[in-house]
Amino acid sequence: MYQIKVNDKFEFNAGRKSGALYINDIATNADVQKTGASSYHLINDNASYNLEVVNIDIQQKIAAIKVNGNLYHLTAKDQFDMLLDQLGLSQLNSSAVADLKAPMPGLVLKVFVSEGDEVKKGDNLFVLEAMKMENIIKAPADAVVKSVKIKPGDKVEKGQVLIAF
Repeated sequence: MYQIKVNDKFEFNAGRKSGALYINDIATNADVQKTGASSYHLINDNASYNLEVVNIDIQQKIAAIKVNGNLYHLTAKDQFDMLLDQLGLSQLNSSAVADLKAPMPGLVLKVFVSEGDEVKKGDNLFVLEAMKMENIIKAPADAVVKSVKIKPGDKVEKGQVLIAF
């Protein structure tokens, strides 16, 4: 199942069930024929459409297509993207980060950054001991450290703001 957004205005759900294509839970009997390297001809409900894939980025799940000469921008979310949205984790890959919160309760053992430091995604920020395990907490994105609200020896609770960017 995919959630597809067209031109940031229209949303559709698309997926396959028993080999058939469903759009918004309605079976579609579209006939699609490839006519070139990036062009297709589609017939659906007695209407004919010429499609051209202008640009596609499978990794980012975005595409630009022309339908009968009109350009459309599509973004897609698969079941995993939708699950991340539901869990509130979809923004972890974004480049704008405001605060880093404690992922679990624990004891701060070491802090590797200070105010004004520039960090890159994946850089070590601090070590958090939780349930007798040492966890190295890393930067979620490239950022500049605005303030560090912890020091070694501090006990923290889950969700507590530890570093502001």
